[in-house]
Amino acid sequence: MPQEFEFTRTFDAPRDVVFKAWTEPERLNQWWGPKNFTMQTVKLDLRPGGVFHYCMRAPGGQDMWGKFVYREITLPERLVFVNSFSDAAGNTIRNPWSPAWPLEVLNHLTFTEHDGKTTITMRGAPLNATDEEQKTFDDAHSSMQQGFNGTLDQLAAYLGKSI
Repeated sequence: MPQEFEFTRTFDAPRDVVFKAWTEPERLNQWWGPKNFTMQTVKLDLRPGGVFHYCMRAPGGQDMWGKFVYREITLPERLVFVNSFSDAAGNTIRNPWSPAWPLEVLNHLTFTEHDGKTTITMRGAPLNATDEEQKTFDDAHSSMQQGFNGTLDQLAAYLGKSI
């Protein structure tokens, strides 16, 4: 049975600040991506049908491109977007390291605030995946959890400096 990937994390920051960190290029560039990568936002058009197109540069100089295509935006509560690897022109491409990785993943990101702290919950699942792609995605949940925790550690550090 296919499973969604889900994680939850609470930040010591108000919801509007955390939401802006996910939706404003100058903020995203400070924390998005793996540790020690540099981030460049090529385009961020925050509207349904709009695109966040970005490049992450590895310490060795290799570029990795990706994009979100937004489906729903409810300020400052919810983002729904399709995430994929891309080329420099923004065309959707296969994962360069795993040809069995799903071409597109639909993500639902919610932001809730309680006592000045914000909890984000993200659920994601492949779109139109083959059985092999779904299995590859399901088998990667543990490594995705590690990767997102590392990225969100950077978000927590950024929020700690910017508030």
